[in-house]
This record gives sequence, structure tokens and C-alpha cells, in this order.
Amino acid sequence: MFRERAKRVLLSSAKENIENIKKAVDEGNHYGAQQMYKSFSVRYIAAKRYLDALNILQSGACVQLENGQLTCGAELVVLFVEALVKGKFPYDDDIVDRIMKIYKKFPRVLVPQHLDTADDDDMQQLQEAFGAATTRVESCSSFLKTAIKWFIEFGAYRNGSPELQSYHFVRGKNPKKFASTLVNFMGKCYPGEDDLAIARAVLMYLSLGNLRDANILIDEMKKQVQSEEIEFPPTELMQLTNYLLLTLQRDALPLFNMLRQRYSF
Repeated sequence: MFRERAKRVLLSSAKENIENIKKAVDEGNHYGAQQMYKSFSVRYIAAKRYLDALNILQSGACVQLENGQLTCGAELVVLFVEALVKGKFPYDDDIVDRIMKIYKKFPRVLVPQHLDTADDDDMQQLQEAFGAATTRVESCSSFLKTAIKWFIEFGAYRNGSPELQSYHFVRGKNPKKFASTLVNFMGKCYPGEDDLAIARAVLMYLSLGNLRDANILIDEMKKQVQSEEIEFPPTELMQLTNYLLLTLQRDALPLFNMLRQRYSF
């Protein structure tokens, strides 16, 4: 017992260690910093200082991802979720905010435009960009899947967090499954706010330029609520969402401006 308490006292604060490790990153020693992030998190967990472990892993993941160290960042985000499980952290908005902050740090990969397919250098550049994009998607997906499993075990909803589910599904290729998930959440997660969840899902697809899946999502949801005898939210927000999809299909700027005037809140 005394030895266990001594370990807790000897460990310095996460804030102090975060600052020291950041110096290694600034010097370009990403590998050394990675080992320190992992080592300190293990020691904090052994000392049952789970919040310190979360803090150092979140900081490490964000710092590594900001510096383009995708593999290092991806490793730390998995350890972050494992620390949530070991510490038996229940779902709350603070934890979800932490997860979203990490997710948003994953670097975006820009695919080169206007390349000559007959040029070997251009094709090599394109191949490398696609490879980097694939790695990013796989890393994000792995992180979100792990986070959803944590939520199922320690959260309030049997099927996982709606926020995390949304980020996971819009990056996937199955809008019909996403529709089933949203229908299952209706009336259970945010009573009276089903329209917000649906509109958010549509806008997330549209933000990625994916009009096709946004339409599939809405059409599939309408079919499923009918068969389940659930009422589709008859709100102005749903009207706006439907009109927006119709307007985008027609690429009609005048109609879009009319919508802005009609539904200005």
C-alpha cells in the first residue's frame, strides 16, 4: 500500500510532462516523444491516475496529428480510448468533446488536381495522395469504432453515441445503415430534437459534397419510419432540409436564395 502511494506522489503532473514532451516534438524528435507519451500514460494508469493519462494521451495525439505524424497519432488515440475503458469513465459531454477535438486533428489529404495521366510523375503523385488518404480514413474509422464501443459499454444509449455514430457513418459508404441507426435513435436520445439529428446528418454529407448519400439517407428514413409507424418530424427544419436537397439537385441559385429568405432564423 505504501509503495503504491509513493508511486502516485513521485509522478509529476500531466501538465508538466506535456510541456516537456512538447519540446521534443518541437525539436523534431517525434519518435522519442511518442515513447514518452506512451510511457507516462502507462505509469499514470498503473497509479490509477486515469485523468492524467487521458490528458497526456489527448495532448500527444493532437500534437502528433498536427505535425503530420498520422501513425503516431493513431496509436495514441487508441490508447486514449483504452484509458477511458480502464478508468471506467462514464459518458458525458466533456469526454465526447475530447474525442471530437482529437478527430478534427486528423490531417486532411488534398488530392492533386489537373494531373496528366500520361505523366509518370503526376501518376506517382496521385498514387501517393490516395495512399495517404486511405491511411487517414482507416485510422479515423478505427478510432471512431473503438470510441463507439466505449460508449456502448459506459454510455446512456445501447447503440452508442449519436454524435460519434454520425461522424463514423458519413465517412462510410452505407447511408441506408445510417438511416436505420437514426430511426432507432428517434425519440430515445434527444426527445423533441429528432429533426436536429436528421438535419445534422444531411448537412454532414453535404459538407463532404455527397449529395447522393444525403438523398438516400432521407428517402430511406422516410420508408423506415412508415414501416415502423413512427412519425417523421413535421417541423420547419425538416421542410427546409427537404427543400434544400431539391434545390441542390437542380443547382438553382435563385431557389436557394428564396430558401435563405424564407427560413432565416
